[in-house]
Amino acid sequence: MDVDAVPSLSNGQRRKLTTILSIDGGGVQGIIPTIVLAFLEEQLQELDGEEARLADYFDVIAGTSTGGLITLMLTAPNQNNRPLYDAKDLLPFYLENCPKSTFPQDRGRFGQIASFVKSMTGAKYNGRYHHETHKQMYKETRLNQTLTNVVIPTFDIKLLQPVIFSSYRIASNPSLNAKLSDICIGTSAAPTLLPSHYFENTYGDGKTREFHLIDGAVVASNPTFMAISEVTRDIMKEDSDYGCIHDKLLVISVGTGSTRNDYKFNAKKAAKWGILSWLIKGGSCPIINCFCEAGADMVDYHNNVLFHSHRCQDRYLRVQDDSLTGVVTSADISTKENLENLVKIGQELFKKPVCKMDLETGLLQPEPHLGSYSDALTRFAKQLSDKRKYRRGNISS
Repeated sequence: MDVDAVPSLSNGQRRKLTTILSIDGGGVQGIIPTIVLAFLEEQLQELDGEEARLADYFDVIAGTSTGGLITLMLTAPNQNNRPLYDAKDLLPFYLENCPKSTFPQDRGRFGQIASFVKSMTGAKYNGRYHHETHKQMYKETRLNQTLTNVVIPTFDIKLLQPVIFSSYRIASNPSLNAKLSDICIGTSAAPTLLPSHYFENTYGDGKTREFHLIDGAVVASNPTFMAISEVTRDIMKEDSDYGCIHDKLLVISVGTGSTRNDYKFNAKKAAKWGILSWLIKGGSCPIINCFCEAGADMVDYHNNVLFHSHRCQDRYLRVQDDSLTGVVTSADISTKENLENLVKIGQELFKKPVCKMDLETGLLQPEPHLGSYSDALTRFAKQLSDKRKYRRGNISS
């Protein structure tokens, strides 16, 4: 494929096309998607003017954990009923708030010891400033007020089942129409790092539902397939004979970086591990790492197979860097140096060739004919722009 070419869409395709943006979880690694999304929004503004915002172009935005925070910042309305945050403002927010309110760092050797002791007896961070920040941001705004559909997973530790805060489910399950601040705090309540989140939601005629939430990454570290499932459920309600959905989607899935190449684990070592080693080894948590990597990869694998089988692989883009090593693989180290390194990783990602998962090995392999990630995002921006113009009646072919 010519890297400058944009696959043309007929009027019928544009009419049926559903656009999805999905953002992975990953703590401070959320810095990487903030840079990717700022670039995408900038491309849309070059096509359609400086007032263009991501929420104008996507039928649904899904995010888990730190991706859920980004999702709500992009879709919550301000006083003018426009997105609370422009994509270019996401990075400054992370750089300011990660070290100050979300993951404040204990300094020096004694600080590290104190941090370790805290993590053994409770959440590593108390979450107080994190909670207040988001309560002040969203105030009384609720799920049904977002500017486009959103899908944000959490896990109810009392019920031991996922709770999906989805715009598509509010009508049939009004108890999900919670405050955005509670959804935000719930989906980012990473076990061992931040405390679980309890709240009561009053809805309908004074009915009340309790929620006991932990991090959405427990349900889906990569929420792309969850977003596709919500869209499918919604369409099937109206047309049970709709057929396969994948050839009617345009999907951008943004990762927060993969750490697999940095681990020094192997079966000989793991065979000797007990509970403590599976929880803490080499400065990380092997069992959580395994679940998160496997979950994200299986979603990408599944999407690659289905989009390819319906010959619409040009409508699915996974933006991911699997070469992270060292401190940048941590979800909560918010030192100035680490945050700056994450910024560099995000900026350098644009120059890298688009990679697709090798369905035999599961590894990401460069696809030179697709150009760089900046090329791909520019192509997708054109398709998003064309689709929006068609819906608004500004395009005829």
